[in-house]
Amino acid sequence: MASWVLSECGIRPLPHIYSRPRTGFISNSKNNHSRIRFFHSNQSKTDLKFRGSKERNWALRVSAPLKVAYGEEEEREEISNRVNGVVEEPDFDPGAPPPFKLADIRAAIPKHCWVKDPWRSMSYVVRDVVVVFGLAAAAAYLNNWVAWPLYWAAQGTMFWALFVLGHDCGHGSFSNNPKLNSVVGHILHSSILVPYHGWRISHRTHHQNHGHVENDESWHPLPERIYKNLDNITRLLRFTVPFPMLAYPFYLWGRSPGKTGSHFDPNSDLFVPSERKDVITSTVCWTAMAALLVGLSFAMGSIQMLKLYAVPYWIFVTWLDLVTYLHHHGHEDKLPWYRGKEWSYLRGGLTTLDRDYGWINNIHHDIGTHVIHHLFPQIPHYHLIEATEAAKPVLGKYYREPKKSAPLPFHLLGSLVRSLKKDHYVNDTDEIVYYQTDPQLSSSSYSK
Repeated sequence: MASWVLSECGIRPLPHIYSRPRTGFISNSKNNHSRIRFFHSNQSKTDLKFRGSKERNWALRVSAPLKVAYGEEEEREEISNRVNGVVEEPDFDPGAPPPFKLADIRAAIPKHCWVKDPWRSMSYVVRDVVVVFGLAAAAAYLNNWVAWPLYWAAQGTMFWALFVLGHDCGHGSFSNNPKLNSVVGHILHSSILVPYHGWRISHRTHHQNHGHVENDESWHPLPERIYKNLDNITRLLRFTVPFPMLAYPFYLWGRSPGKTGSHFDPNSDLFVPSERKDVITSTVCWTAMAALLVGLSFAMGSIQMLKLYAVPYWIFVTWLDLVTYLHHHGHEDKLPWYRGKEWSYLRGGLTTLDRDYGWINNIHHDIGTHVIHHLFPQIPHYHLIEATEAAKPVLGKYYREPKKSAPLPFHLLGSLVRSLKKDHYVNDTDEIVYYQTDPQLSSSSYSK
């Protein structure tokens, strides 16, 4: 008590001879043979065991209360939580089962956050489509090398915004009308060369298995046995910037290493027989868009179409891969992945990350609020921020506050590079695993 009073008054007390004992904690120090060890007991007595070195095992049983009765509750809490004015907190284990259930998070989210407004959703579609055509018209009119780079960055970002709205259609958070969702989703995704149903189904698999080493579908970790069997070129391309950020079109055709199938093939392992007609429909729509682009290339010239569409398309692909990757990788602390009995929908979802994109947040429809979106993908994007704020008290330390962004989120490039440098593979068998680093790849890819 005196020690605490002195520290609060700005006077540094004398150092303690022994560190403050922690209830239920046993030191593993090999160099200290005279520590007092306290053990909890459910009985009315407490065992205070003095243990020395080697084989000595002396025990003193004292019939005394474990806690001293103080006059005020506040003083007792202050004493228990402070050592020389420093608050001590137990270490947090992100791989431990959370003390709450999915229903607890759901109950904390206001009811109106679950309401889907198709008119509001359509207003975002109209807004984005108008901006896309306006940017293209302005770039074609100006047609100079000052305007084109600005156009590519802006239009590629707007293509990404269109993708996010189509993504909402795929989740059913756009509206409660499946036909409206399908029509709007096909128009938006086909326009940027995404097979709507093929992607929708694989993305559903991603959400249903998020955080699972083998069953996840999007940017899941490679088990060591698969990683070791990758050829050098594949390994280098997967973990060296900028190549991973250009992977999406190739993923649509061939999926990730260790998996087979295509988003365009109705007989792919991705789909069940009842989904084949949907996949064929989306593949036909994709083919029609590709044919339209070829026709426009003949009509307007291939160079003009390269500038108007092809370059923004690859900017969009970069956005998609960057956002998707960083919502599951790149945190300062190691985050767990699961398999077997340790995996659950809740635990897998809690390994996802929110990200702040500065000015881009509104443009790409707050997709950075990713934790609540992953747990409850039926919530419309325009309610995700409010739902996240309501859920934070329940989530506690399982929610990781995103780093505040400048107007443009260049800080995320550092997170991307650091993650690709160290997050290479995971253990083949354990049920709770963390990324491991291949020293050879790390040094060869980033030493230059």
